Amino acid sequence: MSLLRPEWLLALPLLAVAGWLLHRQRGGLGGWDRVADPRLLQAMTALGRVERRGSAVGLLAVLACAGVTVLALTGPAVERRDALSFRNLDGAVFVLDASPSMTGGAGWQAMQVAARYGVASLGTRPGGLVVFAGDAYVASDLTADLRQLGQTLSLIDADTVPDPGTRPERGLALALRMLDEAEVLAGDVIFLTDGAGLGAATLEQAAAIAGRGARLTLVTPGPPAPEALTHAEVGRGQALAATDPEALARWLGDDARQDLVQQDFPLLFSRDLGRWLLVLAMAPLLLLFRRGAP
Repeated sequence: MSLLRPEWLLALPLLAVAGWLLHRQRGGLGGWDRVADPRLLQAMTALGRVERRGSAVGLLAVLACAGVTVLALTGPAVERRDALSFRNLDGAVFVLDASPSMTGGAGWQAMQVAARYGVASLGTRPGGLVVFAGDAYVASDLTADLRQLGQTLSLIDADTVPDPGTRPERGLALALRMLDEAEVLAGDVIFLTDGAGLGAATLEQAAAIAGRGARLTLVTPGPPAPEALTHAEVGRGQALAATDPEALARWLGDDARQDLVQQDFPLLFSRDLGRWLLVLAMAPLLLLFRRGAP
């Protein structure tokens, strides 16, 4: 349980003060009961000249209604757990370098492990896979079947992409097109590369990814080189080492969620229960309609 608008709690002390003041003034004596002779007031009451205090039920009913309304305005909410609501909200596309220099290197196994860690951390977010060498291809469209996506990642080898060379800008352009076609509002592009082919063309794609509200994160076999750090900065992401797959999992988990919250999408993560409290707020008002209510 969380509160979407906790600042409304500040209204509760003000409501309590208002209720106390109304209770003191209720009855119409205007403070005369504190300065007048009690016997005189008793005599005037017998003559019908003094209006005695009525029941406090009406005041309590109004205060209870106002208090429950304030609690409703705070936005008590529970987390949404339905996967389909996130389909067009967020997604992650993994762009994997499958050129011989990458698949034949010592860090290839670590890169595959890091990619599978990233897939496992997506939760309800859909994931996709792009592989590239001399050209780029979609190995898996955006899908919620993350187990199958992880198995596809495990099958990538040197023979997956037949085109010689390394053209990472084509892989990034294809990932960007996947996000556009799926109408994803925000997302992540996870670029698994050894740094070959990074240059002006890939920086241009990094800027385009950031421009549409997504983030570009680079994962390298070892400590990120300056080129990788520059691309991550332009792409509003991070540069991580494949030897620390937990860092990628954290980035795609809690950090991705916080990024969406900062973009004014918190209601898509939570179900506001305040409207049901407003129904309960009407219950005390029924006391005002009883026969003989003050």
